[in-house]
Amino acid sequence: MEEQTQQRNMKTVWTVVERTTAAAGTRSYWTRVGVGFVNRDGSLNLRLDAIPINGQLQVREWEPAERRPDGTDSQARGRSRPPQPPAGPSVDSLI
Repeated sequence: MEEQTQQRNMKTVWTVVERTTAAAGTRSYWTRVGVGFVNRDGSLNLRLDAIPINGQLQVREWEPAERRPDGTDSQARGRSRPPQPPAGPSVDSLI
């Protein structure tokens, strides 16, 4: 039970970098830069492993590896579509 509560409170922190290539045009690359935890009062604690140079963070629901579409850790992989948006407020509205 405690593990389910902890997983529900966990978030994944991403940064999105737009890159232009000759073959594919503009493409978004999602790179995992840390984790977040929701506190009892609804605030967030973020633990970053890297600081994005563009200054933008995306906080999304954490998914265990077995529930991810490709079954692996998506850290530092290019994505053509972003993960599903969170139900709560964005990080920009919390600042």
